[in-house]
Amino acid sequence: MKATLWFRIGAIVMLLFGILHTIGFLTFRPPSANGMAVWNAMNDVSFTVDGGTYSYGHFYTAFGLSITVAQLFGAWVAWTLGSMARRGAAGVHSIAWAFVLWQIVGIVLAILYISAKPAITAGLAAACMLIGVLLVPKDTKTQEAS
Repeated sequence: MKATLWFRIGAIVMLLFGILHTIGFLTFRPPSANGMAVWNAMNDVSFTVDGGTYSYGHFYTAFGLSITVAQLFGAWVAWTLGSMARRGAAGVHSIAWAFVLWQIVGIVLAILYISAKPAITAGLAAACMLIGVLLVPKDTKTQEAS
């Protein structure tokens, strides 16, 4: 299989991750009364900072949507890496290795603080990117991507 295909599969995994993450975090409600009390307090208790009124629920939503944006950007980067690999463009290795590292950090954070589902998804994305980068020749300026 060619590197381009693996980068594109990784892009689709990231796209699905972004979509499912958004649906999950926007619809999640804690299953216990204590959890709901915290969730309600996050959304119902406001405070003013620098002339604006906020709640921790606002911050939760902003951070969650920021993760969605990061996942969608990651999908775009992975897709673009596929195009770069096909053309034999320089820079594929460094960008792809950074992407793999980003996903490994995501795996660790998910295991420590969230659940297995995002860890598995990040693992799939990391695996696709790792296989892709290993299939790209070291000298991308003179060789066609594998």
